[in-house]
Amino acid sequence: MDHVLSERYETPHGTVHWARRGRGSPVVLLHGTPFSSYVWRDIAAALSTRHTVYLWDMPGYGSSAKYEGQDVSLGAQQSVFTALLAHWGLDRPAVIAHDFGGAVALRSALLDGARYDRLALIDAVSLRPWGSEFFRLVNQNAEVFAALPAHLHEALVRSYIATASHPGLRADVLGALVAPWLGEEGQPAFYRQIAQADERFTAEVEERYTELACPVLVAWGSEDSWLSPDHAARLAERIPQARLRWVEGAGHLVQEDAPARVTALITDFLTE
Repeated sequence: MDHVLSERYETPHGTVHWARRGRGSPVVLLHGTPFSSYVWRDIAAALSTRHTVYLWDMPGYGSSAKYEGQDVSLGAQQSVFTALLAHWGLDRPAVIAHDFGGAVALRSALLDGARYDRLALIDAVSLRPWGSEFFRLVNQNAEVFAALPAHLHEALVRSYIATASHPGLRADVLGALVAPWLGEEGQPAFYRQIAQADERFTAEVEERYTELACPVLVAWGSEDSWLSPDHAARLAERIPQARLRWVEGAGHLVQEDAPARVTALITDFLTE
C-alpha cells in the first residue's frame, strides 16, 4: 500500500493531509513526534482488511502544513483532532495512539468530550516527566539548534531518530522518517515542534485518567529508551479498565521494531 494522504482538511493551524482506507468499524491512528502517519503504514494495511482506517499527519508533521509561527503544541493538535473526528462524522471510533499522539487522544477525550469505543496507548506521552535527554536539551535551546548548518542538522536528526529503535532501522525507513525534517521548511519545523513541547499539557489531565470509561490497552516496548517502561505500569494503574502488554525487545518505535506483534496486539484488542 502506497503511503499517500490524498485528502485535505483546513484547520486554524494549517492544512492537514489525511486518508481513509478499508471498510468496517472505524479505527483512527495517531502518530507521535518527530514522526508522521508513515510509521503506521504496514499496520494500517493489515487493519484495513476488517476496518475503516483513518490516517492523518498532524499540523507541522509529515506531509501536512509547516510554516513559521505555527502552533503545533499539544493544545493545538488536540483541537485539530477533535475537529477531525467531527469532520469524519465519527462517534465512538477505536483510537490507536503512539507517543505524543497518546496525549492528543487523552486530551480530546477528557477536555473536549470525544468518545471512543476503545483506546490503545502505545509508548504514549501521558505522564511527567516525558522526552529523552536530547529532547529536553533541544526544548531549552531550540534557537541554537535551529541555526545549525543543514548538513549538521541532518546528521543530528538522523542519529536522534535512529535511537527510537532498539534493533535498528532499515536505511530506507530511516531516510523516510528523516525526510520531512530537511530543507528550508523541514528544518525549522523540527525544532518548532520540540520548542513547543510543554509538560503542562499532560499535567492538565493526568489526575483525570480515572474518568476514562472505555477499554484501554497500554502497550510498551520493553527497551524503550525515550519514554521509560516505568511509565507503562504507572499509566495502567491510573486507568480503571486498562490492561498492560509488553512488546519484548522493541524500543520506542514499536511499529518498526515489531510490526507483526503490534498488529496482533491491536487486532486482539479491537475484537475483544
